[in-house]
Amino acid sequence: MRTIRWGIIGCGDVTEVKSGPALQRAEHSALVAVMRRTGALAADYARRHGVPRWYDDAAALIADPEVDAVYVATPPGSHLEHTLAAARAGKPVYVEKPMARDAAECDAMIEGCREAGVPLFVAYYRRALPRFLEIKRLLDAGAIGDIRYVNVALHQPLAAADLDPRTLPWRVDPAIGGGGRFLDLASHMLDFLDFALRPVTDAQGIAANQAGRYTAEDIVAGTFRFASGALGAGTWCFSAFDRVDRTEIVGSGGRITYSTFDTRPIEVATASGVELVAIDNPAHIQQPLIQLVVNAINGTGASPSTGETGRRTSWAMDRMLEGYRRSAGGRDEARTDWGSK
Repeated sequence: MRTIRWGIIGCGDVTEVKSGPALQRAEHSALVAVMRRTGALAADYARRHGVPRWYDDAAALIADPEVDAVYVATPPGSHLEHTLAAARAGKPVYVEKPMARDAAECDAMIEGCREAGVPLFVAYYRRALPRFLEIKRLLDAGAIGDIRYVNVALHQPLAAADLDPRTLPWRVDPAIGGGGRFLDLASHMLDFLDFALRPVTDAQGIAANQAGRYTAEDIVAGTFRFASGALGAGTWCFSAFDRVDRTEIVGSGGRITYSTFDTRPIEVATASGVELVAIDNPAHIQQPLIQLVVNAINGTGASPSTGETGRRTSWAMDRMLEGYRRSAGGRDEARTDWGSK
């Protein structure tokens, strides 16, 4: 197999440990160029990670003849722009999650890549992590019987960065992120459920801003139905008293409970008792998925996370935010910053 030479657009925090080193360590993969709007930061990243070239212009990185594939690691507001530019250059795209600000942008990305004849992948890396593959294995094996319903809870106190209106992060700016922290975090939770339980076919929700620290929603309560017939409900609150990260999948013969954002043991409860399954994450958490993406580009395998699967997650979140977005007047399109994640 040939070595896939990667270029990163937006070499920010998410690329420091999770993905950048994974691109270097995956088999038949190399990281050859990085880009950040501030050239000094791009140069510093390249020096620290041993990357041969750096840019302060995305178009220049995409045009580099030694870049075979592009990883778009900017905030969602620029995913569409950079994905289409890479596709026009004939280069496969691996884009950070959430895939875009909404499903309409996802559709444009999918169509642009289809027209250009290049594959599109999304960094929903839990689809390839051993810990989550074990949950899917248990479900597929019927460990808890037929799936009846899912309960999702993610509660967090207000983040320190959200307290000063002068320095709010992009994650709570709808013009850049598409909404608030719900899109950034719930996307991981819902995407894995799509993978483990079949796609969501119906979703609705109520969202609000209770703490008044920014314009985006800070609480969402949603309900949804899977293609299997199982039902789901979730509450995502980002101004709560304490931290809760719990997903509970209930079947006719048992229950699986797990956390999405840490590695607490998976709890499997059946009539035989409760079993705890502990599986750690790899050092570079995106490496298993990146390996599958590299294999797919080389024609020797397939990725479980594509533009089509990523679009389904964005569609479900759109349905839960539909009323809030309508009442809030939609995104503020005047804000178009696309720094690094």
